[in-house]
Amino acid sequence: MEEEKKKIKKPSKKLVLSVIGAVLAIGLIYLLYQSYHYRSTDDAYVETTTVDVAPKVSGEIVEVFVDDNMRVKEGDLVAIIERNDYEIKLAQAKARYERALLNQKNAKANFSAYKSKIELAKTDLERYKALYKDGAVSKQELDNMQTQYDMASANLTNADQALISEEKNNVADAEISELKALMEQAELYLSYTKIYAPINGTVSSKRVEKGMYVNPGTGLFTIVPDKTWVVANYKENQLEGMKENQEVLIKIDAYPHHTFKGKVDSIQMASGAKSSMFPPENAVGSFVKIVQRVPVKIVFTEDIDTAKYKIIPGLSVVPKVKVR
Repeated sequence: MEEEKKKIKKPSKKLVLSVIGAVLAIGLIYLLYQSYHYRSTDDAYVETTTVDVAPKVSGEIVEVFVDDNMRVKEGDLVAIIERNDYEIKLAQAKARYERALLNQKNAKANFSAYKSKIELAKTDLERYKALYKDGAVSKQELDNMQTQYDMASANLTNADQALISEEKNNVADAEISELKALMEQAELYLSYTKIYAPINGTVSSKRVEKGMYVNPGTGLFTIVPDKTWVVANYKENQLEGMKENQEVLIKIDAYPHHTFKGKVDSIQMASGAKSSMFPPENAVGSFVKIVQRVPVKIVFTEDIDTAKYKIIPGLSVVPKVKVR
């Protein structure tokens, strides 16, 4: 046994240092390769554009058909506002419009009737003038016929003024147009009592319940769409060689054992600080140089199994853009 122990020699210190040196050299070469070919940052997040669903008319909510984290499709009925008041307003507007149309129809009938009467009165007046010249009728009879003609002419003028026609731009035409517009507006407001999902997505931050009174613009809930992307805030000295359509390897902290594929969609034409609400004024006070970050939009290029991977807005991401 002692002889066997003597045969098992410990690795020499020189050999150990050589192995460690080789590992470090390989690691350094790998890091240099990665830094030369890829640009990476941990200041990156999954992003999307959410849609707040809000009513366009006020009223009491009588039905709600959604709940938190529920899937909805564009056009799905999600809530109903009490409709009685809007139905009454529509009925009133429709009645006023139909009454105006009836008045228009009567005016046309009156105009036609008075037009026929004046033609008859004109014929009689011409006949009486001829008879008066021959002495067959008296001056009083002629004057009576003239009076009848003048009355018929006045009635025709009044009927003409009351008549609504496409050829005449009068007050009655404007009234008809206004009443029609009010009726269409009432129909539109009634349609707004039914609230539909504007896009496909998932319901989030639900803030509405049956019985609540809401006003136009009141946020009922938020819909998070299926389409997401990555916004990576790269340092300004990392942008060299970066351009659109470059391949990106995406690691999401929630799924550390999977690498997603993507590409550079666009690079924002202003730094994050410059596009903020209160951009810095470097010309005022003491200047301290700070490395700026520029948002880069990265989109996924692969079909993601949504049942397996829930890529939701706000998740932390580490993207690696292949610049060479």
